[in-house]
Amino acid sequence: MGRKNDINFDYNSEVKKCKTIDDVLGKNGLVQMLVKDVLENILEAEMDEHLGRDKYQRQSDIEPSERNYRNGYSQKNLRSSFGTVDLDIPRDRKSEFEPQIVKKYETVCNELDKKIISLYAKGITTSDIQAEIEDLYGITISPSMVSKITDKVIATATEWQNRMLDKIYPIVYLDAMYFKVRSNGKIVNKAVYICLGYTMEGYKDILGLWVDEAEGAKFWLGICNDLKNRGVKEILIACMDGLKGLPQAIQTVFPSANIQTCIVHQIRNSIKYIASKDKKSFMKDLKEVYKATTEELALAQLDKLKETWGNSYGMVIDSWYNNWNNLSTFFDFSPRIRKIIYTTNALEGFNRQVRKYTKSRTIFPTDESLNKCVYLATMEIMEKWTQPVPNWGATLAELTLFFTEELKDELA
Repeated sequence: MGRKNDINFDYNSEVKKCKTIDDVLGKNGLVQMLVKDVLENILEAEMDEHLGRDKYQRQSDIEPSERNYRNGYSQKNLRSSFGTVDLDIPRDRKSEFEPQIVKKYETVCNELDKKIISLYAKGITTSDIQAEIEDLYGITISPSMVSKITDKVIATATEWQNRMLDKIYPIVYLDAMYFKVRSNGKIVNKAVYICLGYTMEGYKDILGLWVDEAEGAKFWLGICNDLKNRGVKEILIACMDGLKGLPQAIQTVFPSANIQTCIVHQIRNSIKYIASKDKKSFMKDLKEVYKATTEELALAQLDKLKETWGNSYGMVIDSWYNNWNNLSTFFDFSPRIRKIIYTTNALEGFNRQVRKYTKSRTIFPTDESLNKCVYLATMEIMEKWTQPVPNWGATLAELTLFFTEELKDELA
């Protein structure tokens, strides 16, 4: 098929025809014509380079069996941020030409891809993305096209998930978020397990996202080994909310890590079992435990709590004794570090932001779609993490004194 318009685009002539904004930006307007002309000229130049000669130059010095020739044009509708552009794509007889500016089978330009992916990452629904793209660019896209375009990030997400990590993370937080996902005709709860780490420079980084139904020592052992296989040699302090099997997994793979169970989660779990009439008094006494200045004073206050409330709430108080080793780690450090590690607020803040991006999607069709959505939300959130933790230098100096052996190579 021949090229529909083999006449060079006359910019000055077309400008004189423009009387309204629509004549410039609208369908078949000046901008679309200019984009079409530029792209088609680039395609012609690519074909010249492919054939090794100009458009009408013959190949008399090449063996007949090796010669290749132009073979007309094929038409393609390219959806772009300037609207739909009808392109004439040059062809060669041997079908060896691989255009680069507009690749084979490409019907949506990268710029529009990025716009759609950006809208999807912000939690915009598919129907709203369709409306937005049509309103901005006058282009109609189907739900399946939105899905196909956003699926392009899956390979990037996999590469990110498998990237190599730093050797040492002074502080990491581990937690889980739960979402509804369709699986084998049913709607089930799936967890996205998240690991957030502070680098040696004091910057926050999400080390990984894992989607699964499982939990327990074996599952967490897999995650810890994944971190180790990606280059992590030391975790100094691991903060968590009492997830089943996680402390054992951390200490198996990173034996020198200090475990800190989130005090806030322990308090929440305790208060559930306290009668309404006793909550205010009980909480006042409990506060004396976790607000104590030293571990010795905290244990004395815990004994006092047992004397006062043991007959009524022995099970609650016993849980503090049973978990004390992991609850009391923060007492080894100054108030500056205590504030950072005794709760998982850093990760909970991240989780809240993820929820903002995913709230419009109540049920995910597959694990892959859940992973894609949370990954995109993560990238959006991490773009704003441009500053280290306040006063990180003083924090690192204290950690260096406490973890001399673990950090000796860093200090060499």
